[in-house]
Amino acid sequence: MQKMKVAIIGCGSIARRRHLPEYRSHKQVEIVAVCDVVKDRAEEMAREYGGVAYTDYRDLLEDNKIDAVSVCLPNSLHAPVSIAASNAGKHVLCEKPMATSREEAESMIRAAKANDKKLMIAHNQRFVDSHVKAKELIESGKVGKIYSFRTTFGHPGPESWSIDGATSWFFDKERAFIGAMGDLGVHKSDLLRYLLGEIVEVGAFVGTNAKENTNVDDNAVCILKTETGVVGTLAASWSYVSGGDNSTIIYGENAVLRLEDDPDYSLVVEYKNGDVVKNKLQKIQTNEEGGQLNTHVIEKFVDCIVNDEVPKVSGEEGMKSLDVILAALEANETGRVVKVDVGRAVV
Repeated sequence: MQKMKVAIIGCGSIARRRHLPEYRSHKQVEIVAVCDVVKDRAEEMAREYGGVAYTDYRDLLEDNKIDAVSVCLPNSLHAPVSIAASNAGKHVLCEKPMATSREEAESMIRAAKANDKKLMIAHNQRFVDSHVKAKELIESGKVGKIYSFRTTFGHPGPESWSIDGATSWFFDKERAFIGAMGDLGVHKSDLLRYLLGEIVEVGAFVGTNAKENTNVDDNAVCILKTETGVVGTLAASWSYVSGGDNSTIIYGENAVLRLEDDPDYSLVVEYKNGDVVKNKLQKIQTNEEGGQLNTHVIEKFVDCIVNDEVPKVSGEEGMKSLDVILAALEANETGRVVKVDVGRAVV
């Protein structure tokens, strides 16, 4: 079987730690091109992973041999580069948040549909073992009615993660658009939608109090209400100075589910009758050395192309998760609870 030819646009940390290694380990994939505006970075990744090094994504997209691209760029470039890639006849895997506005997200979706190409958003939390298992338990009815939830995603900040450190685009509002809420919070809005259904109302406090010389948010706490009336909280932060917290707690009628909350057990189920079941599953990936390598994002992206299936995190799904974050920003600015229009379709 002929291998799928892929290219990576953007050779920063997410490409180096996730996309490039996972593409290389996939037996059906051949990396044929990489691109970065910093020439040395593109050439370094080309030497390590193979393919042609580009400094302009437009030149890369002219290569008709390329089947699919990963867009690993600052948030403000996600939409224009993804749209250009779709129009050039490439399938697209775009990093999160997929765009900086609902209008941009809709344009990305329309471009993929018009060119009959796949658009997938790299929300990896849906594929974490504990999250998959929790969804199974909820859907089986064993947890019973869901009463509430709390989820958090925090770490010390992008300084130690981004290839540019403290000068990273993450802190530049023009390129990032949004800070911790776009970096981390959108992962959690996507996870909650996956586990509990659509989020229809959002209240939020979003601010900047941990980082200097930036006006993007670094701390946020949101109150969310689902379509079925479940109310809970979402926190996103770049101020957890002692390490990361990527936990989620689901409070149900018959049990409490603790996801990624225990250092040894990825899913702990505490039943109402006193029984406790500890599941030792493959842990969620982290930015630290030794974190889980395979996020399954690349695997799912390749599968949807090979099998001509709807991506597991389609453009529409990515947009709905973005809508929650955009609603949180509006709620903070207006001091009101904001409704999310979950029925709005892309035409």
